[in-house]
Amino acid sequence: MDTGTPKMLARKGGGIGWLIFNQPEKHNAMSFAMWQAIPRIMADFEADPEVRVIVLTGAGERAFVSGADISEFEEKRDRAETIKIYDQASEAANKSLIGASKPTMAMIRGYCIGGGLAIALTTDIRIAAEGATFAVPAAKLGLGYGYAGIRRLTDIVGPSFAKEIFYTARQFSTEEAKLMGLINRVLPAGELESYVERYAGLIAGNAPMTIKAAKMAINAAVTDEGVRDMGAVKSAVEACFGSEDYKEGRRAFMDKRKPQFKGR
Repeated sequence: MDTGTPKMLARKGGGIGWLIFNQPEKHNAMSFAMWQAIPRIMADFEADPEVRVIVLTGAGERAFVSGADISEFEEKRDRAETIKIYDQASEAANKSLIGASKPTMAMIRGYCIGGGLAIALTTDIRIAAEGATFAVPAAKLGLGYGYAGIRRLTDIVGPSFAKEIFYTARQFSTEEAKLMGLINRVLPAGELESYVERYAGLIAGNAPMTIKAAKMAINAAVTDEGVRDMGAVKSAVEACFGSEDYKEGRRAFMDKRKPQFKGR
């Protein structure tokens, strides 16, 4: 797939769409072109019925994403107009990740810092290698951090841990991150990719419409009551019961065989 930049890679296989941050010489720091590429990749994965799960990861062994590529800021964020354009690109990228109807996972090695952690937190499941580190260093840089990002972090780890992460601005280990709920699993580095591929494959083998409806309902549960689209959630649940996959699931159960779900 042409992502528009060699710094972002995308591939598909076994029901999995892989979105890969590819700037390892800079610890996969996010450039403007990388932000621009994410919505394009996500739209392709969303439109492909063969893609059942989307996995985000960084190239190399040293980083998931280490934050923004600061070397670009002199050109890309040097005045109000360019700052606005840059921020619109990053917001569109995050919106495409948060709005994914398919299950998303982050496979994390090494640094997961600042904007990298924000990207990881847009995913449904986060699995890390031993030795990965996590931080939001905004307080060391004098940055203001927007409500949406803080709300997402707080929904995941709770207010006390969110405050600790922001107040200290320090790096947290995988053990600490797992305790806080930042990540779901910790694996030895050599086992990470094979585990994630198997785990994503497990999800990919389940009924896509059921997973989509569950994701919608869970997301609604952590959304302010006044903006929840409960009608859409109800419609998604009802669609499951009217689907070919529901018939296939029942028949496979009775036949004692693995179901072959089609997503319709």
